[in-house]
Parts: sequence; C-alpha cells; structure tokens
Amino acid sequence: MPAKIFILFIYSCSLLSSCFDKSSEKKFIIGFSQCVDSDKWRQTMLEEMKRELAFHENITFIYKVADDRSDKQVEQVKELMKQDLDLLIISPNEANPLTPVVEEVYKKGIPVIVIDRKVASRAYTAYIGADNYEVGKLAGQYAVNLLNKKGTVTEVLGLAGSSPAIERHKGFTDAIKDYPEIKLVTQIPGQWLRSKAVAEVTKRNAEVKQTDLVFAHNDMMAIGTREALEKTNPGNQLKIIGIDALPGNDAGLEFVADKKITASVLYPTGGDEAIRLALRILNKQEFKKVNILNTLVVDSSNVRLMKLQSEKIISQQQDIEKQQALVEEQKRVYNNQRTFTGILAVALLLLLFLGGAVFYSWRKNKKITNKLQLKNDEISSQQKQLIEMSEKAEVAHQAKLNFFTNLSHEFRTPLTLILSPLEELLANEKMQSGNRQTLQLVHRNVMRLYRLVNQLMDFRKIEFSKMKVRASENDLVTFVKEITESYEVLARKKQVGLRFFTNERVLPTWFDVTMIDKVIFNLLSNAFKFTKENGFIHVTVSKSADMAIIKVEDNGVGMGPNALEHAFEPFFQGEYENYKGSGLGLALSKEFIEMHHGQIFVSSEKWKGTCFEIKLPLGKDHLQAEELIDNPDEDTRAEDAKMYTTELMNDTEELQENLALGNNGNRACVLVIEDNDDLRYYLTSRLSRANDVLEADNGLTALDIAFANIPDIIICDVMIPGKNGLDVTRILKNDVRTAHIPIILLTARNEEQQRIEGLETKADAYLTKPFNLQLVHETVKNLLTNREKMKSHYSTETFNEEKSPAGKKLERKFISEFCGIVENNIANEKFSVDDICKHMAISRIQLYRKVKQVLNCNVNDYIITTRLQKAKYYMQHENLSISEIAYKTGFSSAAYFSTVFKSKFGTTPSDFKSRKN
Repeated sequence: MPAKIFILFIYSCSLLSSCFDKSSEKKFIIGFSQCVDSDKWRQTMLEEMKRELAFHENITFIYKVADDRSDKQVEQVKELMKQDLDLLIISPNEANPLTPVVEEVYKKGIPVIVIDRKVASRAYTAYIGADNYEVGKLAGQYAVNLLNKKGTVTEVLGLAGSSPAIERHKGFTDAIKDYPEIKLVTQIPGQWLRSKAVAEVTKRNAEVKQTDLVFAHNDMMAIGTREALEKTNPGNQLKIIGIDALPGNDAGLEFVADKKITASVLYPTGGDEAIRLALRILNKQEFKKVNILNTLVVDSSNVRLMKLQSEKIISQQQDIEKQQALVEEQKRVYNNQRTFTGILAVALLLLLFLGGAVFYSWRKNKKITNKLQLKNDEISSQQKQLIEMSEKAEVAHQAKLNFFTNLSHEFRTPLTLILSPLEELLANEKMQSGNRQTLQLVHRNVMRLYRLVNQLMDFRKIEFSKMKVRASENDLVTFVKEITESYEVLARKKQVGLRFFTNERVLPTWFDVTMIDKVIFNLLSNAFKFTKENGFIHVTVSKSADMAIIKVEDNGVGMGPNALEHAFEPFFQGEYENYKGSGLGLALSKEFIEMHHGQIFVSSEKWKGTCFEIKLPLGKDHLQAEELIDNPDEDTRAEDAKMYTTELMNDTEELQENLALGNNGNRACVLVIEDNDDLRYYLTSRLSRANDVLEADNGLTALDIAFANIPDIIICDVMIPGKNGLDVTRILKNDVRTAHIPIILLTARNEEQQRIEGLETKADAYLTKPFNLQLVHETVKNLLTNREKMKSHYSTETFNEEKSPAGKKLERKFISEFCGIVENNIANEKFSVDDICKHMAISRIQLYRKVKQVLNCNVNDYIITTRLQKAKYYMQHENLSISEIAYKTGFSSAAYFSTVFKSKFGTTPSDFKSRKN
C-alpha cells in the first residue's frame, strides 16, 4: 500500500509540473518612452506597436508617456533603466534635453531605438521614422505647384526645439527658396496642438486671411487653422496643407476626403516597424542603423484609395484580434483543464495522507486534551496561589516601607545623642590635635548620616504624597546668595573659586523655602565634592520671560553619558565608588522642583565639568490655593548649611611624604591610593606610625608616584578616578619595574565573582569595606615579610638559576635577565652598571631600587659576589692558575683578586685552592 501511494504521488507531481510547463522561448522586456500621446498620430503609433506585439507572446512591453515634458521623460527613462530592460524605444520630446540620458542608456549596453524625433548625438543603436526634412520639402514642392509658383504662405509651427519642427521647416523653406515670388510671410506657433492652433490663428486672423496658403506641421494644426478661419470667414477657400494623413475618424485622411484641408503629406508612425526592428536587434539579426519610412502627398486624387487601404488594414487587424482572443480562450481552457487534472490528482493523494493524519491526530489530540485539562487545573490552582501571594507581598511591602520610615525616625534620636556630646568635645580647646582630628572625622560622617536619614524621610513622604508645597513670596536673589555665602569658608579651605552672579536687584518668586534650600545646598555640595583644588564653582540667578533661572556650574570631574542619562533616578550612584552618595539627593531635588511646576536640567562632559539649571515659574498662578501661605516656614538654612558643609570640611593636616627610600631604618614605604579624603587620611594616619606613607587620589597620579618611588607595598581602592584600581594593578603587575610590589585592593564589592576578578589582576590581597584596621596592618606585615624572604632567597644563590623559586613571571624575567647579563660579562673587567642599564633599558636609579627590592643587595656588590662565586667554582673544578682565574672572572690583576677574595671569604685564593685539593 505505501508503494502504491508513493507511485501515485510521483505521477501526480509530474502531471502537475507539466500543467505549468512554460514555453522555452526567450523572454524580453522592451520599454517605450513616448513624448506625448494626446494627439491622434501618437495614438496610432502606439496602436501599431500593440498590433505587432500581439504576434509575440515573449515580449513584456512597458509604456511611459511624458506629457510633453522633457524633464519628466528623462526621469521616466531612468526609471525604465532600473527594470532590467533588454531594449529601449524612445520618441524624444526635445533633442538636446534627452540626449544625455539616451547616451547613458546606450553606454550601459542597452540597445536604443530612436523613433520619429532625433537626439543631438549618434549614441543610439538605430533610428526609424520618416525623413522630416524630405516631408517638409515634399510639402513645399506641392505648395509651389498648387500656387503656380506665386503667392504668400503662412506656416503653423510645431513645438519649438523639437527635431521634426526644425527639419520640416527647413525642408519646406528649401523647396520654395528657388521661387522668389513665393513668400513665407507669417509664422504661428501651434505646438502640435489643434486647440493651440485655433487660439493663435484666431489672434492673427487678419494676417492669415491675406495669405494664399497655410502650411501646418501636422493635420491637427491644419484643421485647427480651418476652424479658426471659419469663425470669421465661413466658406473661405484658403488652401491648407498638413502632415500625417492618418486613417480613422477625425484624422488627416478624413479631413482631405471632406475637403476641410487641401492635402496632407503622409507621415507614417512606424510603430509596427519599430517592434520588428527591435526583435531583429534582440535576436542578433542584421539591421540598419538608419531606417527611413516612405512618404507621399495625399490629396483629392488619391485620398479615396488611401482610405480604402487603411480601412481594410483595420478590418483585418480586428479579425486577427478576434482570432487571437479565441485562441487565448482555448489556451486558457486547455491550461485550466490540465491544471485542474493535476490538482485533482494531488488532492486525491493528499486526501489519503490527510485521512490517515486526521485519524492519528484525533487519537493524539485526545491524549493531549486530557493532559491539558490536568495542566489547566494545575494552572488555575497556581493562579489562585499567585493572587494570594501577591496580596501578601503587597502587605509585606507596605510593612517594610512603614518599618523603613519608622526606623529612619528612630535614627534621629541616637544621632542627636551622638552629635551633641561630640560637638561638646570638639568645643574643648585643650584636646590634643590627634584626638581632635579623629573626632572631626567622626563628626563629618555623623552629619552625613543625619542628612541621609532626612533625605530618606523626605523621599518616603513624596512617595505617599504626604509632602505638600508651602510656598511664600521671597527674594530669590537674596535667598540663593545667602546659601552660596555659607560655602565661602569651605571654598577658601579647598582653594576653589566660588562666585555668585546676577543682573537682578531683586527677583520676587513664590517657593517653599524648606524645599528649595535643600535643592541649592545639594547642588552646591555635589559641586564641591567633585571639584578639585584651583577649580571654580559659579552660581547664577537670572530671569527669562516668565521663568526664574538658577545655574550651578563647576569644572570638576563631570559625568559620562551613562551617568548623565540616569542622574535624576532614585538610588543611582554614579560612576566612582568613592564619589557615590545615597543616590537620593538629585532625585529629591528633581521632585521638589517639579512640585513647584519647574524644571531641572543637567549638562556635563567627562573631566570638563557639570552645569545644573533650575527653572521656576514666576508668579503664583501655577500653584493651588492650599499650597500658598502668607508667612514662610521656619528658616532652616543655618541647619542645612551645617549639615551639608560639615561633611565636605577636612581640617586634617596632610602627612609629610617621605620620598626617599631606606632613609628611616627598617620603615617600609606604603603607597595609599584612595580618592575619599577622610578614608585616605584615616589610613595614612594609622599606617604612618610604622611606615613611610605616600598618597594618591586618582589612578594616573598613583602610577606616576609608583614608577618614580618604587614603594614596598601598595594599598589601592578599586573605584577611583582616572584609571580604576583593577587597571592600576594590571599596569603595575605587568611592568618589570613594579611587578614585585605587593598590592592590596580595597572595595565595597564583596561578591565572589568580583573578588575573583580582583585576584585575576595578580593582586596579592583583596579586602572588602568596612574593614578592620588590624586586618590591614597584619596583611601589610605578612606581605612585607614574605617579600623579605624572597629577597633573601635570591641573594644567597645568585648565579644558580636551577634553585630559583617559582616566583612571579615578570620578577623571574627581571632576575633572569639581570643575572644573565652579569654572567655573560664575568670576564669583562670594564663591565659596569651603565652596561646593565643600557642592556635592560632602565635608569640607574630604577635598577638600584629594583635590585634592592628583589635581591636586597647593591648592584656592584652583586657583581663582585658573582665573580667570586665563579672563581670558587674554577678553583674547585678547573686546573687553572690564580692569575688565569683572576683574568677569567674580570679582575684586573691577581693581587686585586686575592685582596677581594680574602676580604669576602677570610682566606687567600691559594690557601682555598690547596685546601680543596
């Protein structure tokens, strides 16, 4: 059974494919660009083309008409080029404008047939049409005979600039120029149109009536001339010659037969000849480039015969079209029957398959339906559980928020109890300087915590719409100026240029003083936080239309695109760990400003500064009645000034950096890299009790200090400006000058993956914040101890590389390179430290420091020790004299060698050699 179905399927497919078998005859696309098709002559040309195309099914014919516009015809030809044309037929509207595009088509390799009108170039494949010059000349010769070589002529011209009009005029004038008694006295522009000819002849009726003959460039203008003359002079006998002699109603042959015009010169359209010529070109057959169509004069003597011939042709064409329609219908019926047979066979086959598939699907769907029902019941149960869980989660969320709010309130009491005694202690003038600095550090961070609690409470109130605007009218200039003045002490201390600018004496504005002062204080605090020494902070108050404008601008570290985009989002904490705040300050500022129906904007560029701009509406129409009060709330500016500026104050005296190494006994040199001033001071003040401490507040400065001073150990925060701690660690650990230095990373990022990332940079330790200071001390101590052990190991066996421990790659590389240079120059008595520096491309200072750090010895001592160790080897294993050994180990004389050897080992070379033997 399956074999029979398969055979039936193959048979059906072959039958179906035969139903759609297409002719193997090659397909062509021919485009025809016609200048205009509003006149009978053009329509006849198109009908002749279609008549000829009826005999060729393999031709796709695309027709475009330009409506007598050359620019439109150019665009249409370009459109045709995009449609994969095989050949283009064009009847140009005007010669010169169409020449470039015809040349473009021809140069692309597409054959071009120019029909009727010519272009101003020979860059085309073939031309077909009557010779307009000969047509004009034939009309002139007929006019000479008609006028008996004497009379006056009016010429009705075609479209100015078109090649037919030019050539017909020239042919006509050349025919009559030999007859001086025939004068061309009047020329009228008809533009090929009957209506235009009627209008123009009517205007110049008097002139035309005075002439003996009218020569019109086509039959439509000729009949238009007759109609214009009939209006004023019915039954006039003025002789009129036209051109075209087209068959059919309201055309040239009919006009001559009805004696409306005297004669018409036959101007064949050449539509059918153009198609036949195109096929010869496409089929690679022989053809002529120039194909001139024959012409003759049609007048009363032959018009009847011409009409009969044209009517016979039209009748035959209609019969052909009927026969073609019948053939097409038969083909359609035949194809439909074949298609139906194929489809029926395939349908039967599909029916067999579908029947089996339906039965199989029915059984499978039954099983699936049962499973889905069970699943649906399970989902319904889960949905009910989710709804219950969602309700419980909402209750829990509200409980958390209430707990959070209550906790924030509870913080204020212990903070007050901490702050008050702390300020009392700081007021004691007898307190020691070290204790005062520690308490000031505590005071700054208590104020910071106090401000954070206030922000959290404000944010919670805004979330539940419990905070309302209480606006009163105040002078914004005085208000902002007083807040700015609160920062003058801080500006002088940090050496920051703080200036206030305004062109307004007073600027009455309605706002809530408790809200807006928090906004201004927050923006100024941020500006001071991110602006380094010798920077500037400018505050500007101005007025624009119905808005008051406040700007706070600085030239600090600025923000990157990501931070700028999220600057006003709650809990977004910026780009640098130690510059991060709560993430609430700017979010609250935006909320406060928007509650005043104002706007706040920020513009910033990394490392170039930041500008915040606030716009507050003037007047009070934008505020609700319940948002207005007569008297402002209690002024909190003094409290806010204390809260915001205290955090930024740093009264500690900077520790003196000891840049010289080894000048303080066994004290180690520690480089602390931390951008938070308080934390950096705290670390340096504690570490400086047992070590010499260097400081850096950004990655770039840290690298300069590390390369210049080669410290014994480095403590580095991960998130610092410039280059972060991970980048700094990578650079130092991959540089031969600093690869041996132990590095401790400090960070608040305590996830396991982040710790792994830190250790992958070859850091020696990774401590998370908050850290125990004792842990930092012990970590520093252990790392320095391990480093001393490694130094001792390297300095005891300098030339035996096989005993070198598996230390860091770059340290081994340095030791191997250094020892190799010395070993290779053992016999060179002129070998010096400068030679080593030249080979290793480092300075003398860096070489001395590196050797001291890694090998714990002087470079010259190392060279002498290596030479002596080599001399001992020669004495033990080679049969050489003392002089030879001295020479092979780079000593200038045996006496000097003996002196150095004895001072090092306590015995002469001779005694040592005899003792070994």
